[in-house]
Amino acid sequence: MSGRISDSTVRRLSLYLRMLRDLERVGVVVVSSSQLAEPSGATSAQVRKDLSHFGSFGKRGRGYSVERLVGALQEILGLTHSWRLALVGVGKIGSALLGYGGLAARGFDVVAAFDVDEAKIGTHSFGLTIRPMPELRHVISELGVDIGVVATPTDVAAEIAAELARAGVGAILNFAPIELAVVNGVPIRTVDIVLELEGLSYLLSEVGRRVASGAGA
Repeated sequence: MSGRISDSTVRRLSLYLRMLRDLERVGVVVVSSSQLAEPSGATSAQVRKDLSHFGSFGKRGRGYSVERLVGALQEILGLTHSWRLALVGVGKIGSALLGYGGLAARGFDVVAAFDVDEAKIGTHSFGLTIRPMPELRHVISELGVDIGVVATPTDVAAEIAAELARAGVGAILNFAPIELAVVNGVPIRTVDIVLELEGLSYLLSEVGRRVASGAGA
């Protein structure tokens, strides 16, 4: 395998895997790089380059075995076993995550939920008892949590992420609209809905349409 793989490459691998699973469900046996490229917005050359970081999976002119590539991408993305998640913040976003059955189907098991709201602590949400924050370190250690999820207001997100890192999680997914500093080398991925909407706003703007059409200055 080549050196450090970019985040954009990893995201495309996830898209390829999603498409391959759809093809597998309808009985497709072989797929070409151009077939994988079109729905993901990549080029066939980009698909081949992305996959070449991890080995050789197909033969020129013959395409890729769907079954083999699904297995390879699942292994590359660490999806051959389940990951345990702990959620901090059971508000609207947190509750939506707890209720999303697609996580478990993809190997991500939410095993603990925390909040500071006394009215929520001790209640049940989608099969989990909401716990108080002072129990965070003990529970994460006891349950072997791999990933911490921050779904709190912005003003406490950095503190919560740092606490999760110190508690021993291996990675953090952040839904607060703020870039968080890395603590103890724990990687953080931020999902910023506003940022994504602003990107779409640009594409809809006069400038964005002009650049996309090649009519820029």
